[in-house]
Amino acid sequence: MCCILAALGLIGPRMAFAVWWVLDRSKVVSALGGDWWVALLGLIFLPWTALAWVAVWSPSTHVSGFGWALVGVGFLADLSSLGSGKVSRAKDKDRA
Repeated sequence: MCCILAALGLIGPRMAFAVWWVLDRSKVVSALGGDWWVALLGLIFLPWTALAWVAVWSPSTHVSGFGWALVGVGFLADLSSLGSGKVSRAKDKDRA
């Protein structure tokens, strides 16, 4: 069960971001600076942050107010998913 939740935590935001990118390509690309490769890097390395950024971004105000808090939560989620992988590998190494 734990492995399923970990897989969903890693794949879920990437799938949501990829689906949003396919359905509304113009918003995703313009929210992330107009370059498709920035969106691809967000998809690979910081999916929660990129997803939050695109969700709160608007053409007139960009990201402001509460949107920054949501982007921060996305960044913390990305950091925690990266950190939990290191902790898990360290525990496995200690058991062996």
